[in-house]
Amino acid sequence: MKISVLQHAPSAHLPARRGDPTPTSRNLDPKMHPFARARERIRALNATKMERMFSKPFVASLDGHIDAVEVLARKPGSLTAVASGSWDGGILLHDLAERVQVLRLQGAHKGKVSGLCFSEGDRLLSCGVDRNVKLWDTRTSSDGGGSREGEAGPSEERKPLNVFAGKFAFNSIDHHRSEPRFATASNLVQLWDETKNTPISNLTFPTSTETVTSVRFNLSESSVLASIGSDRTFTLYDIRTGKAERRVVMQMRSNALNWSPIFPTTILLASEDHNLYTFDIRQLSTPTQIYKAHVAAVMSCDWSPTGTEFVSGGWDRTVRIWKEGVGRAPEVYHTKRMQRVTSSIYTADARFVLSGSDDGNVRLWKARASDKLGVVNTREKAAMEYRDSLKQRWNMDAEIGRVSRSRRLPQPVHKAAKLKHTMLEARRVKEERRRKHTRAGESKPKAERKKIVLAEQS
Repeated sequence: MKISVLQHAPSAHLPARRGDPTPTSRNLDPKMHPFARARERIRALNATKMERMFSKPFVASLDGHIDAVEVLARKPGSLTAVASGSWDGGILLHDLAERVQVLRLQGAHKGKVSGLCFSEGDRLLSCGVDRNVKLWDTRTSSDGGGSREGEAGPSEERKPLNVFAGKFAFNSIDHHRSEPRFATASNLVQLWDETKNTPISNLTFPTSTETVTSVRFNLSESSVLASIGSDRTFTLYDIRTGKAERRVVMQMRSNALNWSPIFPTTILLASEDHNLYTFDIRQLSTPTQIYKAHVAAVMSCDWSPTGTEFVSGGWDRTVRIWKEGVGRAPEVYHTKRMQRVTSSIYTADARFVLSGSDDGNVRLWKARASDKLGVVNTREKAAMEYRDSLKQRWNMDAEIGRVSRSRRLPQPVHKAAKLKHTMLEARRVKEERRRKHTRAGESKPKAERKKIVLAEQS
């Protein structure tokens, strides 16, 4: 006689480790759960509301400057070391973990510090409007190079290791990734060697009469250099040939540029027309994406080390974090006392963002506003991942989308956004009416991306 019995493994009904919840048995038949989608939508809505409730991005303010913070630079190979330069001519080296000043170089330049970049080891290059580039040793007493100071300590009198004199005021500087070379931007684009006191190459475009405002080496193909100028130009150079290769004239001037860390051919430009643009340098006639949300000139931009996000700071006193390829609805950070943002960068672990503004403060923000800063155990991490997947699955729901997009903006920014929308709508209506009352085929609509680049030279 054969008898059928139900047999269950005891391990399937007991916790795997001490402290884990007891496993539950569920019947996955959809007929047994008629309200499963309704419950899942409510969970997604609650997860979205919780994200907005716990969005507190501001972490700390790193003071010490007495004038506007013009530039920020992170140290390669370090998660905590960040240098800042100010209009008062001072340079500060911050430790983000301890939130203290590691080194203060007061009066490093006469006039504002316009560029900072780290060289090999613990050396820092700075340039300013005093027509000098200076090489500094940033080692402290713990590293065997000087006296470590706290926030209230006196500024250290330290002499530069070397001084490179130029003919014009410097606006930007960037160091080669592997070789002891650096490039500077002034009325000329020049290439320097750390072992020589004079430039080894002049890369300026032959017909150029511009003031170059920023230069950046490509992170992958380090022999490629890019610059932007005051006459609305964007130029590509090759230091192997020692000349400019390509040059485009844009509709409005660019204020900052940054190479993508994962796509060597992608570059990000922050423009005076309130927008940001990504270009593929293989096809410079049109941008690959336009990012629209700022209501004033965009002054700075920086890619996340992951290459999936970037940060921008604008004249509208806001810091915005964008997702690559999504040209609208960025995350917006602001405070009551923060003034016009002139510099912004990501930290090396992509978890935090730093911004420097006219009020002399360097502010530290979370890259994700609702992230928890403390220790996250396994169960918390699993719950966070589940909530993120719920929000991603239900992001097309009207109510969930409205909650996730809601942001509280300062009143001047909100009013400026409304005014800008009204002006753009009036321009669109005017173009439609003009096209409607002209002969057929004479006035064709032009795509927005086709209007950005006016001319291309090679």
